[in-house]
Amino acid sequence: MTQTANAAPPPSPARPERRLVLGAQHAIAMFGSTVLVPILVGLPPSVALFGAGVATLLFHLLTGGRVPIFLGSSFAFIAPTALVVKEFGPAAAGGGLIAAGAMYLLFSGLVKLFGTARLLRVFPPVVTGPVIIVIGLGLSSVAVNQAKSNWWLALATLVAAVIASVYGRGLFRMIPILVGVVVGYLVALATGQIGADALNAIRAAPLLGLPDFHAPALDWRAVAIIAPVAVVTFIEHVGDVIVNGRVVGQNFLQNPGLSRTLFADGVANMTSAALGGPAATTYAENTGVLALTRVYDPAILRIGAVFAMLFGCSPKLAAVLKSLPPGVLGGVSILLFGMIASVGIRTLAEARIDFAHSRNLIVVSVILVLGLGGASFPIHAAGTTLELHGMALAALVGIVANLLLPAQKVEVDGAGEREPERVLH
Repeated sequence: MTQTANAAPPPSPARPERRLVLGAQHAIAMFGSTVLVPILVGLPPSVALFGAGVATLLFHLLTGGRVPIFLGSSFAFIAPTALVVKEFGPAAAGGGLIAAGAMYLLFSGLVKLFGTARLLRVFPPVVTGPVIIVIGLGLSSVAVNQAKSNWWLALATLVAAVIASVYGRGLFRMIPILVGVVVGYLVALATGQIGADALNAIRAAPLLGLPDFHAPALDWRAVAIIAPVAVVTFIEHVGDVIVNGRVVGQNFLQNPGLSRTLFADGVANMTSAALGGPAATTYAENTGVLALTRVYDPAILRIGAVFAMLFGCSPKLAAVLKSLPPGVLGGVSILLFGMIASVGIRTLAEARIDFAHSRNLIVVSVILVLGLGGASFPIHAAGTTLELHGMALAALVGIVANLLLPAQKVEVDGAGEREPERVLH
């Protein structure tokens, strides 16, 4: 699929009920990961859900409603946020996360100053393709760990989603994740996989209730610990925007522009933190939904954002989703994360990368091994430790390798347009 800078997204299904169901599917896809982060760091899950919805709507508002991206709780900030919550309290963590969002605004200004074109030159397909593969397969252990809690339940969920996607008609073909989750949940109920405590919690939970919002506080110790992580998530942001554009078939790095998406992500991040929630970031789960359903209308993501806010304001709905067995989540995650990795393979195939050339083999190899092998590189600065690992480390090393090794072949750049690679002397 060739990306174009100005092509409009395909229209979404006109019937309102279909749009609502598709939006709910996106909210359910992000639910598990979004509530897991606040649970791990000691922040309220209901605030995280509400904040994810608000952050997504803000992102769409600030990017002109063009980019079909959903924002949820960021995994990159788990370790520093948990440390700050433990040592200085949730309010200090909010202040640190707001500072991290301000870092995005700084990066946005730098991109605006120096231009996106210079950035694109260091992100050719030989780099972006394997980075996208790392994004998908890097999450594969999460899917497998969830699925192995009950492989039969995960298999039932996965098969239902695949059947809906391949053989379904009309609306059912566009909501395979929702179909898989519903089927998996019913199977879990029928086989006693949902415990009495979870069912009692659903019955006892009130239908409506405000999230436990709390105000942030400025603590420079927390800022020093949390804010530097934005350097890592900046690289992740670029990768997520690229993979989202590859799925949709548009060049979001040019329109609305990387500086604008960074600015929007920063403001969204700061808003989620100001409400008392974790940092918000672009979500691979929802990009996987786009790749699977081929429904790219950004308005559907905004409907999903409203559902996320409703989940945050409805303890009963949140309790129902919280009762989803890990096997069900694992079944759909296998499909979602695999779809993202497939987009990376397609990127390499469409660019006609010559793997007979040792240069290309080297660049792709170091990205895949470092990204998937669990490598990490700590950087000690300003009294804190910034750790590069996973996709961020793989992308950085891949960029350096691509710049240092001489290129000898015309390839397709990250925007989907042909241009000769520059040979570095």
